[in-house]
Amino acid sequence: MRISTSQFYNTSSANYQRNFANSVKSQQEASDMLRIRTAADDPVGAARLLQLEQQQNMLDQYSSNIVNVRNALGSSESTLNSIGNILQRVNELAVSSGNGAFTDADRKSNADELASLEDQLFSLMNSKDENGKYLFSGSQGDTQPYVRNADGTYSYQGDQSSLMLQVGDMLSLAANETGYSAFEQALNTSRTETTFKDATKNDGRVTISNGQVSGNSAFNDRFSRGEPYEINFTSSSQLKIIDKDGNDVTMEATQGGTFDPNGENTSINFRGVDLRLDITLQAGDDPATVLSGHTVILGAKADTISGTRNPGNGSSGSQVTGTAISDETKYKAAFPGSGAVLKFSATDPSKFELYATPVTASSRPVADGTLSGTGTAADPYTANAAGVSFTLSTAPDGGDSFAVQVDTHQTQNVLDTISHLRKALTTPMGSDPVARQNFLASLDSAMGNISSAINQVSGSVSSIGGRGQALDIQAETNEALGTENTKTQGSIRNSDPAEVMLRLQMQSNMLQASLQAYAKVASLSLTNYI
Repeated sequence: MRISTSQFYNTSSANYQRNFANSVKSQQEASDMLRIRTAADDPVGAARLLQLEQQQNMLDQYSSNIVNVRNALGSSESTLNSIGNILQRVNELAVSSGNGAFTDADRKSNADELASLEDQLFSLMNSKDENGKYLFSGSQGDTQPYVRNADGTYSYQGDQSSLMLQVGDMLSLAANETGYSAFEQALNTSRTETTFKDATKNDGRVTISNGQVSGNSAFNDRFSRGEPYEINFTSSSQLKIIDKDGNDVTMEATQGGTFDPNGENTSINFRGVDLRLDITLQAGDDPATVLSGHTVILGAKADTISGTRNPGNGSSGSQVTGTAISDETKYKAAFPGSGAVLKFSATDPSKFELYATPVTASSRPVADGTLSGTGTAADPYTANAAGVSFTLSTAPDGGDSFAVQVDTHQTQNVLDTISHLRKALTTPMGSDPVARQNFLASLDSAMGNISSAINQVSGSVSSIGGRGQALDIQAETNEALGTENTKTQGSIRNSDPAEVMLRLQMQSNMLQASLQAYAKVASLSLTNYI
């Protein structure tokens, strides 16, 4: 086999260039200690580095989310603590207002301070964060959570959805506390009412409050099953309670239905409901028989339904002027408890459909029907849907709709509670025993609801604290993962200094040898031997 001089020359030149390139690469690696710069350096290692970099980017995003969640929760917690302090002061004013020595002027003074606290509370519940978003409006950060209605009541306009941010591979946390969970779920203790079975017997001899729910479990489990109840006064010191099925359940009441007729505002507890009872006998009354026939009906408050005209309705000006539950069975079976929309057909205004909220393109009506009535006072326009009768002021236009709200009296926001208490404190009482009894009942209701509101706010603060602890634990986990990620990336990307230096020395030697061989070959020429 013959090897030409040019072939030998080219081979020596290629070896030199290859060794030179390897030496340069090793010198660069020795200077920055990076083993992988491109995927060509180590395809498997480069792919693994890409995965690790993606994980690191996610960990960085989680860290940013943790900061955002922590800041948002800090703002909410601070605001809720301020709200809690105001509610404590409201509770103090409510307790002091029950002082028997207080005059109408004293209670009016407390009412004035309550008005100021009510305004402060209204402002705090509409607080914004540093980005100008409302803290307690749920996912609707640009919507004011609470508005004051024309009648002095308050309505929540936010939603029940929290803003969720992912802070770990398997953990997402709510970055805010909704007004619905913090304020709207406070249990309403004033969920019962009393009425005289025979109105003529409401002669002032028996004064009994509407009742306050003191035991929610007992109320839901036992009271609700038997209501409405008849409270029959059999004598001046004994009453009998009959449930809806005719069973005598008197023994479940305090002292088996026995009470002191001379005791002022005697308290009676029955199946989780506290009642105030005051007996006022008149001159010439026979205590043994005068209360006979006084029968009081005790039951849960009926649901209150209201309808509001949609601002986008046509020019008809039709309003919902009255609502009534016309069929209790249908109402309990079909009417949406979370609210509804009564919508009239665009092509035939006499036809209507009732939808559960929220209404979407795929929503189906829960009830439908035809508008009845002639529009006269004796025969008004009426829409009957799912057991509820809606009375309209005028005939609606095609496409008109009305928002329907249902108040089951299960909950009551604290702003309405304070408003009711303030009105009770400004109502003159003087020495009227009936007025005082009504005032004490209102006071009981307010204190019970304020206590419930304080518990609800405290629960929200505790929830925020729990999320804060979860954030701390997750932050530590993310930091540990980040540290391991960095170490793993370094082990793949970075070079071993000893190995690099040995390789560089070997490649330098090979480069020198290649250079010497190349020089020898380059000097070969036939003319040297002629």
